[in-house]
Amino acid sequence: MTFYQASWDEPLIYELSQGRRGLDFSSLSEEFRKLLGEVRVPEGLRRESPPQLPELSEVEVVRHYTRLSEMSYGVDNGPVPLGSCTMKYNPKVALRLAYDDRIAYSHPLLPDESVQGLLEILYHLQEWLKAITGMDACTLAPAAGAQGEFVGTYVIRLYHALKGQGEAKDEIIVPDSAHGTNPASAAMAGFKVIEIPTAQDGNMDYEAFRSALSERTAGLMLTNPSTLGLFEQRILEIAEDVHSVDGLLYYDGANLNGIMGRARPGDMGFDIAHLNLHKTFSTPHGGGGPGAGPVCVKDRHVADGVRLPDLLPGPIVYYDKGNSMYRVKWPSASAGVLRLGLGNVPQLIWAFSYIAALGPQGLREAGEVSVINTNYFVRRLLRETKGYSLPFGPERPRKHEVVISAEPLLSETGVSAEDVSKALLDRGFYAPTMYFPLIVKEALMVEFTESETKENIDKYVEALKEIEKAARENPELVKSAPSRTAVGRVDNVRANHPRFVTPSYRVLRGRVEGRQYVLK
Repeated sequence: MTFYQASWDEPLIYELSQGRRGLDFSSLSEEFRKLLGEVRVPEGLRRESPPQLPELSEVEVVRHYTRLSEMSYGVDNGPVPLGSCTMKYNPKVALRLAYDDRIAYSHPLLPDESVQGLLEILYHLQEWLKAITGMDACTLAPAAGAQGEFVGTYVIRLYHALKGQGEAKDEIIVPDSAHGTNPASAAMAGFKVIEIPTAQDGNMDYEAFRSALSERTAGLMLTNPSTLGLFEQRILEIAEDVHSVDGLLYYDGANLNGIMGRARPGDMGFDIAHLNLHKTFSTPHGGGGPGAGPVCVKDRHVADGVRLPDLLPGPIVYYDKGNSMYRVKWPSASAGVLRLGLGNVPQLIWAFSYIAALGPQGLREAGEVSVINTNYFVRRLLRETKGYSLPFGPERPRKHEVVISAEPLLSETGVSAEDVSKALLDRGFYAPTMYFPLIVKEALMVEFTESETKENIDKYVEALKEIEKAARENPELVKSAPSRTAVGRVDNVRANHPRFVTPSYRVLRGRVEGRQYVLK
């Protein structure tokens, strides 16, 4: 069946607006006005002109967004094998629970006594995440994985400051295969970043790491399995080395799905771990707002009367046995406040529902199936094609994801990894992650997770085979893809240039009216 994506000439919702109103508050009855009383907006908060909001009926709004949804693609449409983003299927029952009115309409400042059910859920989620990671304490406050990273690096900084060695411990070691947010988080926390290359076997270059390790080392940030989908084989030695200079070992939980139920960061020697609930525990990316990136730590000594869990940002839910109640508390030496309330609660409840539904054995099986799917895909692809290769430890099995290279195809036909990705869109598939990590030339990072069937993986392989064949017969056709999607190939330079980025209708309108808005 030939794929064609819906394509509507859909105006902006502001352009659809005809100035029709279903309710005019200026025409309230006198009786209602008396009941309401006089409401006066403070002078400093009053608008000088009415807000420029669209005025549409409910049915017009619904139809508008339905048409837009038909031009988009997500996990409900088909496979989204975005490597390192772990796009799982999001169970709809979890959505129903996460947005239950009793949760959705709970104010973040309600007293503990009035939200006991919610606090009990969050308490058990903390306990489950501790058990899954092998850690001793956990905070649910971080609103995203990158924020969790920053928390982890800031806790490292605070750890050394409390020990009186904050000035001396100014370096964080990061492998060159790490997510870009890793060195960014370390730099934001005030550290100098030391990059370590990847060896040909796919492990972090151990000798280079040992050479970089010194008394100035505050910690090491490590993703395990790595971005390449490979398990760090010398992790126990690495942990011992980091601890020998009083450094802390930080775990980036982006790839936990590949070892879930099989191995735990805490057992490997990690001191701090952040988790991406939108990756491992099936909450949607974005989720209608911020994500969730809980941070867990080991219970290790810091200074007199202070242990590592005391440094976590709050609040943290605990069970008050004396009063038989769940309450919230702030760690005694807390790193600070990340956001108001208990974190992004809907995302947390979604993850709770997922873990509760699967249980220990189900979580383990989810990780196992994700590994099986990845290795089945890569072995079949490499066996049946010549345009793709497997750099770094090609003989080693992958975990949850794999980074293949389209460099052979580029050298033989001129068709790049980006061209392959665009051609996949024309075949009704979401593209893999492109050009990451940078250590792999013409990188295509693929991750099917446990959500996809063998049949869908086979279809993906067949699509890649078809693209390779087309590249050898008519490369220009592949380079012009996509042609069957709602949006064709965009100009990457213009799309990312501050002069052309349009984040809001206000900016668009200003440009149309001759006012120049340039983002800086």
